Amino acid sequence: MVNVEIKQFCEYAQKIAVYKDGDLCEYTDGESLNKISAAWGELLKGSYEMPAFGVSLNDETLSAMQSGVWAEFVYDGCYTHDGMPFERLLIEVNESFRGFNIIRYNTDGGYCGRCFYVNLQDGTMSDFYRVLCDL
Repeated sequence: MVNVEIKQFCEYAQKIAVYKDGDLCEYTDGESLNKISAAWGELLKGSYEMPAFGVSLNDETLSAMQSGVWAEFVYDGCYTHDGMPFERLLIEVNESFRGFNIIRYNTDGGYCGRCFYVNLQDGTMSDFYRVLCDL
Protein backbone atom coordinates (compact mmCIF):
# COMPACT_ATOMS: atom_id res chain seq x y z
CA MET A 1 0.00 0.00 0.00
CA VAL A 2 1.14 3.50 -0.80
CA ASN A 3 1.39 5.96 2.09
CA VAL A 4 -0.08 9.34 1.10
CA GLU A 5 0.30 12.68 2.86
CA ILE A 6 -2.79 14.88 3.29
CA LYS A 7 -1.53 17.46 0.81
CA GLN A 8 -1.33 14.64 -1.80
CA PHE A 9 -4.91 13.36 -1.35
CA CYS A 10 -6.11 15.11 -4.55
CA GLU A 11 -3.02 14.13 -6.51
CA TYR A 12 -3.53 10.39 -5.97
CA ALA A 13 -7.31 10.40 -6.45
CA GLN A 14 -8.67 8.68 -9.55
CA LYS A 15 -11.70 10.96 -9.38
CA ILE A 16 -13.28 13.51 -7.10
CA ALA A 17 -16.98 13.34 -6.38
CA VAL A 18 -18.81 16.43 -5.15
CA TYR A 19 -22.16 16.06 -3.40
CA LYS A 20 -24.41 19.12 -3.16
CA ASP A 21 -27.53 18.41 -1.09
CA GLY A 22 -27.32 14.77 -2.15
CA ASP A 23 -26.78 15.45 -5.87
CA LEU A 24 -23.57 13.92 -7.23
CA CYS A 25 -21.12 15.29 -9.80
CA GLU A 26 -17.90 13.42 -10.58
CA TYR A 27 -14.67 14.87 -11.95
CA THR A 28 -11.94 12.73 -13.47
CA ASP A 29 -9.86 15.23 -15.42
CA GLY A 30 -9.87 18.66 -16.96
CA GLU A 31 -10.30 22.18 -15.69
CA SER A 32 -12.71 21.32 -12.85
CA LEU A 33 -10.35 18.75 -11.36
CA ASN A 34 -7.45 21.21 -11.63
CA LYS A 35 -9.52 23.86 -9.81
CA ILE A 36 -10.38 21.43 -7.01
CA SER A 37 -6.76 20.33 -6.68
CA ALA A 38 -5.46 23.92 -6.56
CA ALA A 39 -8.11 24.89 -4.00
CA TRP A 40 -7.17 21.85 -1.88
CA GLY A 41 -3.55 22.99 -1.85
CA GLU A 42 -4.57 26.51 -0.83
CA LEU A 43 -6.88 25.18 1.88
CA LEU A 44 -4.04 23.28 3.52
CA LYS A 45 -1.55 26.16 3.61
CA GLY A 46 -0.73 26.87 7.24
CA SER A 47 -2.88 23.97 8.46
CA TYR A 48 -1.81 21.09 10.62
CA GLU A 49 -3.07 17.61 11.37
CA MET A 50 -4.40 16.67 14.80
CA PRO A 51 -5.90 13.52 16.28
CA ALA A 52 -9.62 13.29 15.45
CA PHE A 53 -11.92 13.39 18.47
CA GLY A 54 -14.51 10.99 17.11
CA VAL A 55 -15.16 8.21 14.68
CA SER A 56 -17.43 7.90 11.68
CA LEU A 57 -20.48 5.65 11.67
CA ASN A 58 -21.42 4.56 8.15
CA ASP A 59 -25.21 5.00 8.36
CA GLU A 60 -24.94 8.42 10.01
CA THR A 61 -22.39 9.59 7.45
CA LEU A 62 -24.51 8.42 4.50
CA SER A 63 -27.50 10.25 5.96
CA ALA A 64 -25.49 13.45 6.57
CA MET A 65 -24.28 13.44 2.94
CA GLN A 66 -27.84 14.19 1.81
CA SER A 67 -27.46 17.84 2.83
CA GLY A 68 -24.69 20.36 2.46
CA VAL A 69 -21.55 20.09 0.36
CA TRP A 70 -19.23 17.10 0.51
CA ALA A 71 -16.06 16.21 -1.40
CA GLU A 72 -15.01 12.60 -1.86
CA PHE A 73 -11.61 11.53 -3.15
CA VAL A 74 -11.91 8.13 -4.85
CA TYR A 75 -8.81 5.96 -5.34
CA ASP A 76 -7.98 3.03 -7.61
CA GLY A 77 -6.95 0.82 -4.70
CA CYS A 78 -6.09 0.88 -1.04
CA TYR A 79 -3.81 3.65 0.26
CA THR A 80 -2.73 4.59 3.78
CA HIS A 81 -2.04 7.66 5.87
CA ASP A 82 -0.66 7.38 9.40
CA GLY A 83 -1.05 3.62 9.20
CA MET A 84 -4.80 3.82 8.51
CA PRO A 85 -6.01 2.34 5.20
CA PHE A 86 -8.62 3.87 2.89
CA GLU A 87 -10.10 3.46 -0.57
CA ARG A 88 -11.99 6.77 -0.49
CA LEU A 89 -11.84 9.88 1.65
CA LEU A 90 -14.85 12.07 2.43
CA ILE A 91 -14.94 15.65 3.71
CA GLU A 92 -17.88 17.81 4.73
CA VAL A 93 -17.19 21.24 3.25
CA ASN A 94 -18.71 24.14 5.16
CA GLU A 95 -17.53 27.66 4.45
CA SER A 96 -17.29 28.58 8.14
CA PHE A 97 -15.39 25.47 9.32
CA ARG A 98 -11.98 26.22 10.83
CA GLY A 99 -11.08 22.53 10.80
CA PHE A 100 -12.52 19.34 9.40
CA ASN A 101 -12.61 15.57 9.63
CA ILE A 102 -11.45 13.43 6.74
CA ILE A 103 -13.60 10.30 6.85
CA ARG A 104 -12.08 7.05 5.60
CA TYR A 105 -14.01 4.55 3.47
CA ASN A 106 -13.09 0.89 3.14
CA THR A 107 -15.05 -1.81 1.30
CA ASP A 108 -15.44 -3.98 4.40
CA GLY A 109 -17.01 -1.29 6.63
CA GLY A 110 -17.97 1.71 4.52
CA TYR A 111 -17.48 5.09 6.19
CA CYS A 112 -16.78 3.52 9.54
CA GLY A 113 -13.93 4.10 11.94
CA ARG A 114 -11.25 6.57 12.85
CA CYS A 115 -10.87 9.80 10.91
CA PHE A 116 -8.10 12.26 10.21
CA TYR A 117 -8.54 15.85 11.40
CA VAL A 118 -7.11 19.04 9.90
CA ASN A 119 -6.96 22.29 11.87
CA LEU A 120 -6.98 25.35 9.61
CA GLN A 121 -5.69 27.65 12.39
CA ASP A 122 -6.91 31.13 11.43
CA GLY A 123 -8.39 30.09 8.07
CA THR A 124 -11.75 28.68 7.02
CA MET A 125 -13.01 26.42 4.26
CA SER A 126 -14.72 29.34 2.48
CA ASP A 127 -12.53 29.42 -0.66
CA PHE A 128 -12.62 25.63 -1.08
CA TYR A 129 -16.40 25.72 -0.53
CA ARG A 130 -16.84 28.40 -3.22
CA VAL A 131 -14.78 26.44 -5.75
CA LEU A 132 -16.90 23.32 -5.23
CA CYS A 133 -20.18 25.27 -5.35
CA ASP A 134 -19.18 27.05 -8.56
CA LEU A 135 -18.44 23.83 -10.49
